[in-house]
Amino acid sequence: MDQDAREQGLLNALTTEHFVLQTSRSATITESVGRATVFLSLLSAALIGLGFVSSSGHLVKPYLGAVLPTLIITGLLTFARLVESMVENSLDLKRIQRIRAYYHRQFAGDQDFFADAVAGGGDTRTIAAAVGSSASRWQLLLTTAAMVGAINGLLIGLGATLLTGLASGSATLAIALGVVVALVAFAAQLAYIKRASIWLSG
Repeated sequence: MDQDAREQGLLNALTTEHFVLQTSRSATITESVGRATVFLSLLSAALIGLGFVSSSGHLVKPYLGAVLPTLIITGLLTFARLVESMVENSLDLKRIQRIRAYYHRQFAGDQDFFADAVAGGGDTRTIAAAVGSSASRWQLLLTTAAMVGAINGLLIGLGATLLTGLASGSATLAIALGVVVALVAFAAQLAYIKRASIWLSG
């Protein structure tokens, strides 16, 4: 096989791979939106149910005892998958940038088409900038995973508040402990997201 045929074959393969990677990115985004929507719908239904049982004081505690653990478990599983989807999406984007860098080297000539891919060299920060995202660590707070993590923190804090209130009978202690637990739970989930992003850039 001569050189021209090899280059044409490689170009066809890269074009197919580019399409597959872009399709994979779309799939991960769609899945993330779907999972977050299901979790938020479950949370909304639980709050509506709480409104129905709130008029009967003897039903509130059993209702929360059944629903709250379900919401927490579902939320944590949703959060874990959202972080995985974020990692998969970022890896696909890095691979796309490498293909775009090849396009630039082979075909762009003096033009600046795909030049950002060459300048980035596959670096996660440059890739994030190329798609309009900030490289700041505060950007993690704007992800879907962080949103679900915040809700999880609130639910875990609520559970701690209820358990402490039942055990101690002190509303002040229960609320204070619930706030602390909620903040710690949210911070732990942010640290998990941060570790995933560090692994990506490594």
